[in-house]
Amino acid sequence: MGRFGSRAGKLSGRYAAEMAPELPRYTHVPGATPHPIRDPAGHAYGQAIPPCPAPTAEDWTPCWPLERGRVLFESGYYWEAHETWELAWVAAGRQGAVAGLIKGLIKLAAAGVKLYEGQPVGVERHARRAADLFDIARKELGDTALGYSLPALIQVAKDAAIKPPERPVLSPGTPSPLLSLAKAHT
Repeated sequence: MGRFGSRAGKLSGRYAAEMAPELPRYTHVPGATPHPIRDPAGHAYGQAIPPCPAPTAEDWTPCWPLERGRVLFESGYYWEAHETWELAWVAAGRQGAVAGLIKGLIKLAAAGVKLYEGQPVGVERHARRAADLFDIARKELGDTALGYSLPALIQVAKDAAIKPPERPVLSPGTPSPLLSLAKAHT
């Protein structure tokens, strides 16, 4: 099975959620679970990463990590969403409004990781930076891009910074969807 599911090798511009409906067996929490890529016990150890075409604000669907990252994030797999969105960020060229919007998603996922780690200052810092990045992207791209309402993304990030959800009492690696992009997804 590939890093992003059993059908990941058959990429043809379809949503990654269709290609890889299964989720990892745990969500990575640094210091508490095996590193997914570097540790032989990791859920993505030794697995190939399929290529991603560069996304644009209007035509982002062929860039499978954007949708796969959303599915992972909504399921509470924040570290995995962060890593997946980084693939799209690199494909977007790491600069410009689209890359900035993706970097905001990465920062929001990092806030989720900090939530699992019990680091409220880290949650606030990453969520505030995400809100700033979403606002910068909105000024250039308008109110909708990459399938998201940017004003709604800004609010999601601000809410996470102001009043983060309670840290779940779970065994390490058990995902708990505490942050959500559902209100922002168009």
